[in-house]
Amino acid sequence: MKNYTINNTWISLQEVDEILHGHHTIELGNEARIAIQKCRTFLDDKIKRHDKLIYGINTGFGSLCNTAIEESDLEQLQRNLVLSHACGAGEEVPQELVKRMLLLKVIGLSHGSSGVQVATIERLIYFFNNTILPVVYQQGSLGASGDLAPLAHLSLPLLGEGEVFFQGQKRPSMEVLKALHLEPIVLQSKEGLALLNGTQFMSSYASWSVSRAQQLWSNWNKVAAMSLEGYDGRLNPFQSNVNEIRNQQGQIQTASVFRELLAGSEIISQEKSHVQDPYSFRCIPQVHGASKDAIDYCALIVEREINAVTDNPTIFPDEDDVVSAGNFHGQPLAISMDFLAIALAELGSISERRVYKLISGTRGLPAFLVANPGLNSGFMIPQYAAASVVSQNKQLCTPASIDTIDSSNGQEDHVSMGANAATKLYRVVENCFTIQGVELMNAAQALEFRRPLKSSQVIEELFTEYRTQVPFIENDQYLHPLMQKSAAFVKAKLN
Repeated sequence: MKNYTINNTWISLQEVDEILHGHHTIELGNEARIAIQKCRTFLDDKIKRHDKLIYGINTGFGSLCNTAIEESDLEQLQRNLVLSHACGAGEEVPQELVKRMLLLKVIGLSHGSSGVQVATIERLIYFFNNTILPVVYQQGSLGASGDLAPLAHLSLPLLGEGEVFFQGQKRPSMEVLKALHLEPIVLQSKEGLALLNGTQFMSSYASWSVSRAQQLWSNWNKVAAMSLEGYDGRLNPFQSNVNEIRNQQGQIQTASVFRELLAGSEIISQEKSHVQDPYSFRCIPQVHGASKDAIDYCALIVEREINAVTDNPTIFPDEDDVVSAGNFHGQPLAISMDFLAIALAELGSISERRVYKLISGTRGLPAFLVANPGLNSGFMIPQYAAASVVSQNKQLCTPASIDTIDSSNGQEDHVSMGANAATKLYRVVENCFTIQGVELMNAAQALEFRRPLKSSQVIEELFTEYRTQVPFIENDQYLHPLMQKSAAFVKAKLN
């Protein structure tokens, strides 16, 4: 197991995935530790020598921002904040995303602009390293004053409150702390606000989704290339000249990938009796390419976000300044996640259209891809299932970011709804793996009817590996388990 040092340097989305997928431990570097302590010392001194109200430090929260709090009550104020804001609803956040939230919260607080104790960040690191995962709920955040409710649930176990998953069981946090001989953290001024104000719920979903989106795009090129072979499609739409003249980088890249995937194929090089293919094949560079450009844009926005300070107020020790602003507002993520959902839904939509063509009984393929249609329904209903999921994706793509609702007695009068964008996007991603699995089932089945001709080495290797999981369908059989295996295959095998 490797150890990763967090030290106020830029962390890429790829590095985040490597830490999580490689089961690395994390630690604070000296530079980060010094910056955190410097900020905490400055804040303590500022409170002692400053007799003015500083939002969230010696005032109430939200519309209570003008209510002064006595110095003797500042610790209780922060504890109360965490307890009162833990109002999550709905289903639990998947544990892999909770662990991602812990990592991103550590990164966000490590810049030395949030005023937290080193001990508080060390406890978050301890939770991460020992897979002590707070129980967090999917609903309850407006994505504006940070992800208040989800991050409150993430923070409760620091105080010995709430529940955690530990060693395969859901347990009361205090019970786990006692078993590990740990005392609850006593929050100092500003700390509760630093823990709750931030975009780590949204950015966890967003960074996870970007990673899966990149995987889906790469997968879909391979799966669509097999479909193109099964449909006896033409390579002309993937030529460099016709794509480069469009000037769209995603399109140019997609066409190049397809030329590489199909190099050496006997099927693609044989003479065709048809002049052109339907759009779902002919326009793959344009559609897959547009989605690739969207994925790249969203990756840029999300990577900026995970390296940002997103709590409030923000502390600048060197400038003797504490600024109450709006870095917790989730609009950059909300718009990006809505955009990403649309880009992925379109990959699913054109995929289902290719499936529809493969089962249509044209281009020398049997109806529904079985040798004896009529007695056998073959691949008729997997297309129905894919169409249903595609339709749900379209419904999930109604943007969350165009919505807002007044909260906190009008103090928080425009919100991003980015948390809702996040959970919708998660479902779109999962749906896309289902659709992709259905297309691969059909593509592999269709390819069998092109024998003895062979596709390219890349496609034939993919086909051979897939056939170890999902067999050729000679006659009707129970297809649901095979659809599940196919979805599992594209999730795991085509990274």
